[in-house]
Amino acid sequence: MAEPLPRHLLIPFAGRGSPACRAAWTSLRLPNLEALLSRLSLADTDTQDESTRSPPHERALARALGITAPDGCIPWAALEARNAGIAEPGDPEGWGLVSLCNWQVGIDDVVLGDPSAIEIDAAESAALLAAAHPFFEEDGIALHPSSTPGRWLARAPIFKDLATASIDRAVGHPISQWSPLAEAARPLRRLQNEMQMLLYTQRVNDDRAARGVPPINSFWLSGTGALATDIPLADATQPTVSDALRVAALRDDGAGWAEAWQALDASAIASLLADYTSGADVTLTLCGDRSAQRHAVQQRGLVGWARSLFDRPRAASVLEAL
Repeated sequence: MAEPLPRHLLIPFAGRGSPACRAAWTSLRLPNLEALLSRLSLADTDTQDESTRSPPHERALARALGITAPDGCIPWAALEARNAGIAEPGDPEGWGLVSLCNWQVGIDDVVLGDPSAIEIDAAESAALLAAAHPFFEEDGIALHPSSTPGRWLARAPIFKDLATASIDRAVGHPISQWSPLAEAARPLRRLQNEMQMLLYTQRVNDDRAARGVPPINSFWLSGTGALATDIPLADATQPTVSDALRVAALRDDGAGWAEAWQALDASAIASLLADYTSGADVTLTLCGDRSAQRHAVQQRGLVGWARSLFDRPRAASVLEAL
């Protein structure tokens, strides 16, 4: 009989320090997570403060994929372009992700809305790409559609060493807090201003207004960098990333976050626990605002086995440490 394949589940926003999610910790009942943690050992912890442009779940995924990069330069766009056959491995130029979004204008500041919530379809994305293409081209930036409506792949030398903040860091915060401040980003800030004026005139936004959905009035740049030649193609051993907690976490919807955790515990976590029981080499990576913890199978002696039965970790204490 073939050996069970190793499985690695990576959960972003497993811990969340925002007020409502923090208040929900004590009410969480996650029996499968607690059972699984009692059988696994803490193999690695990555803790940094919340000012990093690359959040813990992106750093953890990059390590699992064999990608080494400075903060804010994990080359997610270059990886997507390579996997889509748009870019060759080792492309010397940089790539970036251009995510269409709604900037929410307030009295004192402008806040980034979540690009995944703008309800844009493929036709709208293609129409806006066609309109934006000449403006980006003037700055030497080549645009390509991605598999996700409302997100484009951009290729240009400027992106190779430009650090940018993940959308998951920036959503819900003032734009000025996370926008690139380097001198090299000045042309991009000008391009962003031009795009805001262009988007204001687009029929796509007239149609969106008629549907009662927010206008698309700017873009966010992230995932910048260049991809090394030795990064392997995706395979079955790479992590499965669950985004089940993301929306509620970014909205600080404590009840929704707890409900999503309960559902995750009963589904993906229960499945991982079953795989462990059947002898699979499983790994669980839990990520929060500051930390990522990787829990993996380790040989245990009799003392460790007994402790796993009688001293199971409480999920809330583990998630609070993230």
